[in-house]
Amino acid sequence: MTGHTAIPPSARALAWQRRTQALSEFWAAYRRDWEGMVGLVLMLFWIVLALAAPLLVNEDSLRVTRAPGPSMGAPSLDYLLGTDEDGRSILGLIIWGSRISLLVGLTSTVISMVIGTVVGVAAGHFRGRPGGLLDRMTDFFLVLPFLPLAIVLATVLRERWPDLPQIIAVIVVIGITSWPGTARLVRAQAMAVEGRPYLERARALGGGHWHQVTRHILPNVMPVVFANTTLCVSLAILAETTLSFLGLGDPLRPSWGTVLDGAYSAGAVSRGAWWWAVFPGVAVALTVLAFNLCGRATERILDPRLKGRA
Repeated sequence: MTGHTAIPPSARALAWQRRTQALSEFWAAYRRDWEGMVGLVLMLFWIVLALAAPLLVNEDSLRVTRAPGPSMGAPSLDYLLGTDEDGRSILGLIIWGSRISLLVGLTSTVISMVIGTVVGVAAGHFRGRPGGLLDRMTDFFLVLPFLPLAIVLATVLRERWPDLPQIIAVIVVIGITSWPGTARLVRAQAMAVEGRPYLERARALGGGHWHQVTRHILPNVMPVVFANTTLCVSLAILAETTLSFLGLGDPLRPSWGTVLDGAYSAGAVSRGAWWWAVFPGVAVALTVLAFNLCGRATERILDPRLKGRA
């Protein structure tokens, strides 16, 4: 009998196999973290609620001219979370508001992560003047207070491009003002990778900057970026709520920030309509808690120094 020689798997197949195994090990470790599972359930709840909003609440009922409920009606069987000054259901506003808040939080976080990762990797890899310039730029944005900078940028975008949808302006403002923390974190990780032996071998074998960054540095910093992403989503949601509360959001689309802004402007608490301010605030708190729990669990799993901490 003639034996058949086994064909060794290709490098791409081996890389895919290693990634699949790493994901399986990550999920197995994540399932054992009860805080992470609680955060994941909460996060999936809000995502499903946002996607199913058109099936749960008629959007026309949230228009001021078509609101069927009583003005500032207390929670009842007809309106579980009460109504606002215009007779709109607070529950409906929270459900539809989750779409804008989550959209702004996730999209602006992607922008922030891309900018922060690119700047952080470049600052950690390139030495001399380019790396120093990027480092100084990161320090400059870090010391700038977020809220005044975001307000100025939102105002400039509104005046420069008046036809730009306000939700796009809010996404851009949050994305380009919240990247410095990620850049600082990624830079530290990139500098740690720079001193490892396999990167020195890559340089000795003639590997260029693109090869070093894409094959060695970026794969090693991505776990840190991934863990930081879930934490930054909660900060972006808070930022969107803050900007909308200050009147910089889209008044034509309900978000948790615009609902809270309406409650504040109408003096809801002083007029006894506490539900108008409390329930949207609870929605913001639960969403931020969900992403924070997921982020902390991911950080504990990916960082060996934090394993075993609850």
